[in-house]
Amino acid sequence: MTMWVFGYGSLLWNPGFEVAQTKVATLGDYTRSFCMRSIHHRGSETEPGLVLALDAVIGASCRGLALAVQAGHEDRTLDYLRERELISSAYLERNLPITLEDGQSITALTYIIDPDHVQYCGGLPLEEQANIIARAVGGRGPNTEYLFNTSSHLAEIGLHDPDLDWLTTRVRSIMA
Repeated sequence: MTMWVFGYGSLLWNPGFEVAQTKVATLGDYTRSFCMRSIHHRGSETEPGLVLALDAVIGASCRGLALAVQAGHEDRTLDYLRERELISSAYLERNLPITLEDGQSITALTYIIDPDHVQYCGGLPLEEQANIIARAVGGRGPNTEYLFNTSSHLAEIGLHDPDLDWLTTRVRSIMA
């Protein structure tokens, strides 16, 4: 049985594990947004950055990639993802149904935001998000790199996110 992981942010361009195949997929009742303060990877405790998370919104949907884990690498991948994604317990690990472009429904390991966690910051205005992203830097580099890589990889696979497009343009203008 194939292990699938749903990628909607940095997993699109930096999965960090052996991927056998990718397929465009949709997760229902969640939306992708910069609703998590990053105090490790893209910011610090004194100047948090923002990273994408899946926020529960009934009737919404998020398009991303279903990433099939290379056979034989399932345990290693799960260990790696838990170390990477659960670093501060702001994400919750779930196996959720996603729909592939061909209509097939599969279950994928998915990391969603815990709205009760101190790092949750849903509903920040886009202008505030842009100002945070433009200046934050963390252990994995500038917050801008995270935004620009995610936005460009979504565009490469034909998935457009109007908020990320706006943020990319605005952050570039702030940096200029």
